Amino acid sequence: MGIVKSYRLRLQRKRWRIRAIRKRRELEPIRNRTRQIKRGDIFLFSTMRNEHVRLPYFLKYYRDLGVNHFFIVDNDSNDGGLEYLSEQPDVSVWHTQNGYKRSRYGVDWLNWLQLRYAHGHWCLTVDPDEFFLFPFCDTRPIRALTDWLDASSIKSFSAMLLDMYPKGRIDAETYLPGQNPMDIACWFDSGNYTIEKNKKLGNLWIQGGPRARVFFPDAPEKAPALNKIPLVKWDRRYTYVSSTHSLLPRGLNLVYDEWGGEKASGVLLHTKFLNTFSEKAQEELERKQHYSASVEYKAYAERLAENPDLWCKWSEKYINWRQLEILGLMSKGNWA
Repeated sequence: MGIVKSYRLRLQRKRWRIRAIRKRRELEPIRNRTRQIKRGDIFLFSTMRNEHVRLPYFLKYYRDLGVNHFFIVDNDSNDGGLEYLSEQPDVSVWHTQNGYKRSRYGVDWLNWLQLRYAHGHWCLTVDPDEFFLFPFCDTRPIRALTDWLDASSIKSFSAMLLDMYPKGRIDAETYLPGQNPMDIACWFDSGNYTIEKNKKLGNLWIQGGPRARVFFPDAPEKAPALNKIPLVKWDRRYTYVSSTHSLLPRGLNLVYDEWGGEKASGVLLHTKFLNTFSEKAQEELERKQHYSASVEYKAYAERLAENPDLWCKWSEKYINWRQLEILGLMSKGNWA
C-alpha cells in the first residue's frame, strides 16, 4: 500500500475514534461494574434491542466459554431485557434511545466503550444471536486460545458467520428462555459461499449460505456479509469500521494466509432463524435503522410472508467444530 493510501487510512481511523468519543454522550450508564475488572480479564461487547428471551442462554454460553465481563449497550428495549441485564453481577450495561443507524449500527457506541475500558484485554464483539466456536472449544476455554494467540504475537482472530436454521417452518417450534437455540436451528449450508478480497482494507468478503440462497436468489451480491473478526487484543488506537467485518489499523484484517497455508480461524453460529424472527424482522423493517435502507429486512419480510423452509437436500446437520473444520469452514492452523 502506498504512503498516500496509508495516510488516508490513519486519518479515517482518527475520525472514527473522535466520532466514538463524541457518541459517548448518547450512552446512559445503568449498571457500571467495571471497578471489579481484573488484569487479564476477557471481555464481551454487544449492542442489542429486545433480546430478553435470548439473554439467559447467551450469558451462560459465554460464561462457560470463559468470558469474565460483559459490556452491553441496550438500544431502548421494552421487553424487560434491560432490567434483566442490570441484575447480572458480571454485566455492565448502558442504555440509549438514540438511533442505531446514526451510530453506524452500534459501532460508535462499542468503539467508545472499547476505547475507554478494553485497552490490553482480549475482547469478543458479538450479537446476542451469535455463538463463537474455535478449535478445541469443546475441551479448552477461550483463555487457552488467547494465550496461544499472545504467544504467537497474533492480535486478531477471524470467524465466519454460519447461518443456522431448522428443518421446516421457522415458526414451527417455540424458543424458550435458557434453551440452546441449536436444539432448534441445527442445520446449515456446507457450501454455496463466495470469497473475495477487499483491496482497501485487506479483509476477506464472504457471502452466501441460506440468506443468499433463499432471500437474495436473484441478487446474491446483496446478501449480508459473513466475514467477521470478533476476537481482538484491544488497543485504544484500534477501531471497528463496519460492524466486526473490518478494523483499523489495516493489519488487523489480515487474518488469513496469502501464500497457500491456513491460519487458525473460528465460526460464529448465527441463530437468527427461530420463531422470534418474523416479529423481529417486521419491527426492524418499520424502524428503518439498518444498512442500505433496511434492504435486508425488506427481503426477509417478503419471503417470510410465504413461510419459507430454509432447509434443502444439501443441508448439513451440525455436530461439532471438528465437522466444520473437515468442511473447510474453520481451521486450527498450526495450533495443536
